[in-house]
Order: sequence, then C-alpha cells, then structure tokens
Amino acid sequence: MYALIFFRMAIAGMILVAVTLMTKKLQWPNKKDIKWFLLLALAEPFLYFIGETFGMKLTASPTLCSVVIATIPIFSMVFAMSVYHEKVSRSNMAGIFLTLPGICIVVFEHGFGKVDHPAGIAMLFLAVFSAVGYSLVVKKLSDQYNSITVNTWQHVVGAIYFLPLFFAIDYQTVQTLSFTWELIRPILLLALFCSCLCYFLFINTIQKLGVSRTSTFTSLIPVITAVGAFLLGEEDLPSRKILGIAIVVVGLILSQYTRKIHCVK
Repeated sequence: MYALIFFRMAIAGMILVAVTLMTKKLQWPNKKDIKWFLLLALAEPFLYFIGETFGMKLTASPTLCSVVIATIPIFSMVFAMSVYHEKVSRSNMAGIFLTLPGICIVVFEHGFGKVDHPAGIAMLFLAVFSAVGYSLVVKKLSDQYNSITVNTWQHVVGAIYFLPLFFAIDYQTVQTLSFTWELIRPILLLALFCSCLCYFLFINTIQKLGVSRTSTFTSLIPVITAVGAFLLGEEDLPSRKILGIAIVVVGLILSQYTRKIHCVK
C-alpha cells in the first residue's frame, strides 16, 4: 500500500515540478507559510489515505466506508462557516444534507453488515476530518498562491511523508517485483489524472466556490462509481439506485444555488 502511494505522490510531484518550472508558475513558499504547506500534505494525502485505507480494512464494509466519507461536505460546511464565515443559504444547507440519504440509497444493498471494529470507524473519521482540514488549509493558501503551486508542494511534501513508511514496510517487497509496463501504467495514470489533474481542479474550485460548495461534489463519487460499474457491465442499476442518484443530483443542485437571500452567517 505505502509503495503505491509513495510512487504515485513522487511521480506526480516530479511532473508538477517540471511543469511549473517550465511555465514559470511555481511560487516558493514564504517562511511563515511553510507550516501551512506541511500541514496541508499531512492532512491529505498522508492522514486521509491512512484513515480511509485502514478504516475500510478494519470494518470490512465498503458501504459503511462510503457513507462515513460522504459526511465530508457536512463537516466542511460547519467548519467553513465557523472559520471563514462562509455564507451558506438555507437551500445550500438542504442540498448538502440531502445528498447523504441519496448516497445511502445508492451504496446500501445488503445493509451495513456486521461491524465489530470501532477502531475502523475511528480511522474513517480520521479520513473525514483530514479532508476537512485539507480544504480549510487550501482555502487559506489559495489567497496567496496559485492552484498549481499548492498542488505541487502538496505532492512533493506528501511523497516525503510516505518515504519512511515505504522503506520500513514495503521496500523489501518492491525489490522482488518486476517493473513491467502492466505494473507501471496504473501508477502513472493515478499520478497524472488522480493526483496532478484532479487535485488541481479541486484546489481551483475551492478558490472560486469556497469550501462548503466545493466539498459537496465529493457526494458524486459513489454515484459515478455506480454508473461506471453499470456501463462496464459489472453491476446492475436497479430503480433503487436510480432514485438515490436522482436525490444526490437534486441535493447537489440545491447546494450550488446562489440566490442571495436568507443567508446564514
């Protein structure tokens, strides 16, 4: 696990450094902001990936994991209102809360199953609060640095955080592997699309929409997963899931509604 994340972060960091240097977009952090970049990468990818991975492993319930992770927009809204005094209308609030039951309808097919590991729940909520903290720090840094700079330093520092775990746990195993194209290709795709592109778009969106409204888009993850699995012929898309997807979409639309009345400070 640590080897995969380390290589993904390292490759993404090298790509981003090369791109930012060639385009002259890389900004060097001020001394007073170094601690915020260190905190940014500590929250995500480091603590988030550890919390999500071990949470899913300990609970052995992907559906439970999906629902706990789906609470990120709710906690993000609460903290964004408290820390940055973001204005969230009643329709935005309704939309954010509406996505949760929609996600439950999509992901629950056989119930929660048996969950005997409170430690797993704790790890999942570590991932949730890490994601919330990450968004709050991004909001702070995005006032002074461009999106690709924040993304670049996030992955460079993130790779450094994972380096000791890689050497301590996975290094011996990696030495026995043959680095074929079949092995390298998915890591490159993860680095290029899921790290470089995805995080750049997410950071840029936080700059434009704020923490609360941006975080709501994470509710689409299980929806897109369900639709993608259906298109690939791996899962059915019964009426129950279609109803859940519709609820999530309605909630997302409400969460982005920008009419400037009845705002809560």
